[in-house]
Amino acid sequence: MYEGLDEFLEGTSAFVNEGLAAGETVVVAVPEPRLTALRDRLDGPTEHLGFMDMAELGRNPARIIPTLRNVLDANPGRRLRWVGEPVWPGRRPCENVEGERHEALLNVAFADVPVSILCPYDVGGLDPTVLVGAQRTHPVLHASGRRWDSVLYGDPSTVAQAAAHPLDPVPPTADERRVDHDLYGLRLFVRDRASAAGLDGARLDDLLLAANEAAANTLLHGGGRGVLRIWRDDDDVLCEIADGGRLDDPLAGRRAPDTAQAGGRGLWLMNQLCDLVEIRPTTQGLTVRLHMGLEPAVEQVA
Repeated sequence: MYEGLDEFLEGTSAFVNEGLAAGETVVVAVPEPRLTALRDRLDGPTEHLGFMDMAELGRNPARIIPTLRNVLDANPGRRLRWVGEPVWPGRRPCENVEGERHEALLNVAFADVPVSILCPYDVGGLDPTVLVGAQRTHPVLHASGRRWDSVLYGDPSTVAQAAAHPLDPVPPTADERRVDHDLYGLRLFVRDRASAAGLDGARLDDLLLAANEAAANTLLHGGGRGVLRIWRDDDDVLCEIADGGRLDDPLAGRRAPDTAQAGGRGLWLMNQLCDLVEIRPTTQGLTVRLHMGLEPAVEQVA
């Protein structure tokens, strides 16, 4: 928990230097301007120190765990030290919720893996509810040189349960179409509505592919029928598919698919293509909500 740039730099640089001194692989993933400030403080990247812009990587928090896994796989036998700030001031409530779920799932995904993770939280800029969420997802807290066990820390699987985080209601102005075997017609429907909302180019193509994958999952795993709804919300186009399916694996879509398997790529692709993916169980089945911003994401800093 930090307040101001100086506290951020002091806490993160100490954590990074400790890892480098121990011969660990260290990766820093935070948004600007803190990314550049920390790079300058640490004299830039080295053989075992890398930097990523969290504003790009963490735009969809579901991309962070597989990235962390890739770093581990690329450095076998070396302990990994990761600085990750997936929740920062200015993020929307839906992004904060997915950030909290991601933070809980880190504890599930890497429970038995040699990795140390430091997650900075800006106490001066974040909503108090976000800071409470941080205490629910982190077993140990650190602020102003002090460390203590979090009394609010909860079972990660329970904290991450999607059912505990209901989606915002669909607006009455949303366009609706049934999901059936006419996927070509469904893609035309999504293209028409998303184009009218202002989405175009590669981002429109990405949303079409993600919506097609979600609809295909409905046909294969969701009872064969569902409902697609699409609408614009400020600078985002939202497309959701509700069906009769269910999903029990909390890490689904956060693992790179096995190339030897014929299927199992749908949720992974949705997370790679969309700015945010919300997956929620309902009393009737499962809802997958895809977000695509009208503006492209910022370029990632290597």
